[in-house]
Amino acid sequence: LEDLARQSGAVAIGETGLDFHYGYSPEVDQKLCFEAHLRAAQTLQLPIIIHTREADEITGDLLEGVHGEKAFPVLMHCYTSGQTLADRALALGAYFSVSGILSFKKAEDVRSVIRTIPLDRIILETDCPYLAPVPKRGQRNEPAFLPYVAEAIAKMHDKSVEDIAHITTENALNLFSAINQSGPA
Repeated sequence: LEDLARQSGAVAIGETGLDFHYGYSPEVDQKLCFEAHLRAAQTLQLPIIIHTREADEITGDLLEGVHGEKAFPVLMHCYTSGQTLADRALALGAYFSVSGILSFKKAEDVRSVIRTIPLDRIILETDCPYLAPVPKRGQRNEPAFLPYVAEAIAKMHDKSVEDIAHITTENALNLFSAINQSGPA
């Protein structure tokens, strides 16, 4: 994995993580793969893009364990997990990407957690082809819909969409700044 990342000029490891929702693969196998990906991100000093679903405690434990040995950049992808994991990831300096879910009428639980994430730690994402924001919900998601995600965050923080676009763009550039400056390890 590390050799492939070096050879290909990868700018991140992932999307990777733990998803215990459907049980498509054994939890033990998911943990082994996730830890291998964490260690590759650590060795290469690349951001890791983490997906977690119904696995918050184990995700936090593995992330803190490896990150505690030597820090590396973290992005919690399409974040819909709870406050406890958010706090644990924030303590490691993680970024959080948010999707069209923020605009869903019944997503107050997600909004309540995202409100606690400092704006300098939030990045916009589509999670294409899924999770198109209102008013495009039900359509194939695409980058052109990101202004609707920015609008949802702007409403939460009483900011303009332009301010949110600027802040989240800067955040994405900061997350990937080591790659932009020196290339993969």
